[in-house]
Amino acid sequence: MELGRATLLKEQQLKDQFDNLEKHTQSGIEFVERYSKFVKERSDIEISYAKQIRNLSKKYQPKKNSREEEENKYTSCRAFLSTLNELNDYAGQHEVIAENLTSQIITELSRYLTELKAERKSHFHDGRKAQQQIESLWKQLESSKRRFERDCKEADRAQQYFERMDADINVTKADVEKARQQAQMRHQIAADSKTEYSNYLTKFNQEQNEHYYTLIPNIFQKLQEMEERRIERVGVSMKTYAEVDREVLPIVGKCLDGMTKAAESIEPKTDSKQVVESYKSGFEPPGDVEFEDYGPGQTMKRTVSETSLSNSRGEAKERPGGGKSKGKLWPFIKNKNKSPKQNKEPLSNRFNEFMASKPKMTCLRSLRRGLSLKLITFNSHVRNLIEGSGPEDFSHLPPEQRRKKLQAKIDDINKDIQKEMDQKDALTKMKGVYEKNPQMGDPASVDPRLVEMAMNIEKLQSEVQKFEGWLAEVEGRLPSRSDPPRRQSGLYESQNSNSTMVDNNCAQDRESSPDGSYTEEQSSETQVKVAIANTPEFDDEFDDGDEETLPTIGTCKAVYSFEGHNEGTISVTEGELLFVIEQDKGDGWTRIRRNEEEEGYVPTSYVEVFLETNTKGAMTYI
Repeated sequence: MELGRATLLKEQQLKDQFDNLEKHTQSGIEFVERYSKFVKERSDIEISYAKQIRNLSKKYQPKKNSREEEENKYTSCRAFLSTLNELNDYAGQHEVIAENLTSQIITELSRYLTELKAERKSHFHDGRKAQQQIESLWKQLESSKRRFERDCKEADRAQQYFERMDADINVTKADVEKARQQAQMRHQIAADSKTEYSNYLTKFNQEQNEHYYTLIPNIFQKLQEMEERRIERVGVSMKTYAEVDREVLPIVGKCLDGMTKAAESIEPKTDSKQVVESYKSGFEPPGDVEFEDYGPGQTMKRTVSETSLSNSRGEAKERPGGGKSKGKLWPFIKNKNKSPKQNKEPLSNRFNEFMASKPKMTCLRSLRRGLSLKLITFNSHVRNLIEGSGPEDFSHLPPEQRRKKLQAKIDDINKDIQKEMDQKDALTKMKGVYEKNPQMGDPASVDPRLVEMAMNIEKLQSEVQKFEGWLAEVEGRLPSRSDPPRRQSGLYESQNSNSTMVDNNCAQDRESSPDGSYTEEQSSETQVKVAIANTPEFDDEFDDGDEETLPTIGTCKAVYSFEGHNEGTISVTEGELLFVIEQDKGDGWTRIRRNEEEEGYVPTSYVEVFLETNTKGAMTYI
């Protein structure tokens, strides 16, 4: 009985140990899951931080075609841009940290947890199976033992009954023999139970020894090894966690070194020189104010300081045109290579000079042509002035800024020319290949594109010449002029009171600035419109009814579409056939006619002209 109690005690202790181990191993798995969750949250933080850093860098990047982009020429702005770029790379390293944490720790731990749970489940299943088997053997042993005990008791009772029957003289011999046989049978059953109990006991003892000395120790050993591997894996993950940060430190250090280098590259003197170069106007200091003597019947002209920040408002109110001059501070910047003073007059003064010029009238047709072309140019300048766009020659800028703009424009056009020439050379080589190998393509298919490129190159070259002329004017290589060259095919005379009033007003406007070159005012626009409206010569002297219809001298085909917004021009569409009534006389315009009521000028480069042989031979202008 004591042995049974000890066995039961051991079984209970063994069961308790399994429960403890099960709780401990489950706690270890939960620890790994908690650590994996910690790493995942750190990875999410790194991704979020990298995203915010990138958005911050993008937010402060200079916008295209903005003032910030122009400020990048300063070393401080370039240093800040370099800092933003390094900050972007710095954010990239935090993304690398997040990626490495995910791939090297989170993913690996997730896979390991799956394997760990399966292994733990297998070990505890084997332990429970062994425990159930030993408990089953113990129950069988107890059952055989109780049966043996019962059979022994039955045998003892049968033996005692036989002995009483045998001692009793009143019992028949048959009853005694029956009692004896019953006692022998019970003794045999008890002997069989004893043998069975002995066998079960031997088997149980063997199984018990194997259970406590082999199976359970092996299971515990496997659980111990599993737990040690888990702890070791957690340690490796923690080491990897630190190594992931350490791997990006060199690159992060380079990013920080780049920021430091960018900060050290800031040069205040260079930036201040850039400011001087950007806003250097090239104006000369104003001359001395002349002395005006007072005389009877004379009015002394009021003078205004050219360096004053605020011009006299009263003077502006007294002007007939009613326009106010804009007060300007004209900087005195020393310029070693002094550009010639640009005396660009307001648009109204140009118109007055145009109106006041004396004509050399040869014929009404030539005068009409010159007037029309002048009006086209004049209307273009008026439109630019009203819409707020600067003139093509940048004459609204100070001389030094104008020179820079013209030089930049020339460089851009030269790049376009080089690009067109490269494409033309490539097409020429392609055409040569087609001529040698007709199966590869038709050489004639390349000709239209070559012609188009040649025309583009010719246009770009003429543009370069035009801008180079303006640049030479600014740099003093050519005589100073305020406008680009215009064809003087026809002039007319106009000396009326309106043009005189416009001249006086323009002169007063020019007194409000050092040279009157760079302030196109609203009063000038008003004066121009008044002068045009009050000029009767436009309608009376050149009436269409007084001029005979011009004969047709050839035909032309529109190579490009031309809208013809200006007065005196006519709109054409690509491919349209029209009649030529006056050929180009060197000013770049050809006069054409669509029908009896529609005629006007178009750029010569926009049409392909075919003149009749009886006029100037079979000549073609493209």
